[in-house]
Amino acid sequence: MTQQRDYYEVLGVPRNASPEDLKKAFRQQALKFHPDRNKDPEASEQFKEVNAAYQILSDPERRRAYDRFGHAGVSNGAAGRGFDDFQNFGGFGDIFDAFFGGSSRRGPSRGNDLEYEVTVSFTESAFGIEKEFDVDRQESCSRCEGSRAEPGTQPATCATCGGSGEVRRVQRMVFGQFQQVAQCSTCAGTGQTIETPCTNCRGRGTERRTRKIAVEIPAGIDDGSRIVMRGQGEKGAMNGPAGDLYVYVRVEPHELFERHGNDVLAEVSVNIAQAALGTVLTVPTIDGEQELKVPAGTQTGKVFRIRNAGIPHVGNSARRGDQLVAVRVATPRKLSDRQRELFEELAESLRTPDIGVEDDGGIFGRIKDAFS
Repeated sequence: MTQQRDYYEVLGVPRNASPEDLKKAFRQQALKFHPDRNKDPEASEQFKEVNAAYQILSDPERRRAYDRFGHAGVSNGAAGRGFDDFQNFGGFGDIFDAFFGGSSRRGPSRGNDLEYEVTVSFTESAFGIEKEFDVDRQESCSRCEGSRAEPGTQPATCATCGGSGEVRRVQRMVFGQFQQVAQCSTCAGTGQTIETPCTNCRGRGTERRTRKIAVEIPAGIDDGSRIVMRGQGEKGAMNGPAGDLYVYVRVEPHELFERHGNDVLAEVSVNIAQAALGTVLTVPTIDGEQELKVPAGTQTGKVFRIRNAGIPHVGNSARRGDQLVAVRVATPRKLSDRQRELFEELAESLRTPDIGVEDDGGIFGRIKDAFS
């Protein structure tokens, strides 16, 4: 037969420990060995032992009997039966939560967060814009201002719980007596009863309203970015703080530009003669048209960089990316008789060992090099 350990030793307290010392020790040991927290196979047995010790020592009468006669003095009590019939601790979770849990009183609570998606154009995302949209949300009642009572009346202190929002029940279980704290069902934990509910919100304290909200879209924002508007969500219960509004930004694609980080890529076409002889092109940028000098001998895929003509950096509009212009040499599909004659002459003249054709890794390689 296994010898039972001394209950004071189990809890790790001296024999003159105060009720408060016992409670503190039990809390520490129970948290240490509770099966939900400690997966050691031996933890459940230690947990039973801790509970048995506390049930005896926290009861003044049984503690006196234990101090005088040891385990024999309490062998016929609840602790003598131990927790053998409580193999899986079924139902003990509620008691454990009641002992260690916080207050069940219902007070002001934070309101729900809301989400909204706003769509902006490519240019608007580059330079920023203010957008307005309608949000449907719970707000404090405009009539009672969240008090839930009809104006001119006041909430009354709940007669059931005396304003605490809690009711306490004492239950005697197989392993001892426990005090359980529960939310007051009369006032739903608020500590107040509304004798004359507000006629507008019917005692809820909030009402649903559609509100026009303005959000500042910063310059340089990218597709999929999120803007947090603090306190613009739904109003909390019991005059609690409002939640937040999360605005997700979607950027419409542009017919000419592609964004790569803070750089902007655009493609322009030149004919064979312009590519061979060189030319000056008028190219589009997000700021408007600019002139770009294309040197003689330019190949398809050549990328030119216009400094500081790209997307501004969020939070620092003075810093901008670059405008990248990729050149595509267009081959004519149809030729007039004269054009064909000229191209035939040109083709004949180009049949030389070296015509100076550039080979620098292909179009994709050149564009990749431009971004790096």
